[in-house]
Amino acid sequence: MSIKPQVDHLVALVEQGRMLEAIQTYYDEDVAMQENVDAPTVGLAENLERERTFFASLRFVRFRAASVLVEGNRAAINWIFDYTTADGQRFRLDQIALQTWDDGKITHERFIYDTATLAVAA
Repeated sequence: MSIKPQVDHLVALVEQGRMLEAIQTYYDEDVAMQENVDAPTVGLAENLERERTFFASLRFVRFRAASVLVEGNRAAINWIFDYTTADGQRFRLDQIALQTWDDGKITHERFIYDTATLAVAA
């Protein structure tokens, strides 16, 4: 069974600004989420809290999926992430999210991006 319908729905939720709902819907209880080569944060509750804290620190957030690839139980999404921090700084992050899915849920997600580009104002 293809994961494409789930991936497409996840993308739609995130683009609508419903990131936390997307996580609660499509991420496994034991999900491991990893930034570049940092150690992963493991567990749905831990990752939800980390994301809530991050989004609470922002004034504006917009996600756009520039491309989506699905092969077997793996997906790669190129996200363009524009946001403004509480102090008014604007950022754009161009990242790739590599996902592994099992039984309709993401079990591992790794975000790959160049940290030097993060400081560039949108």
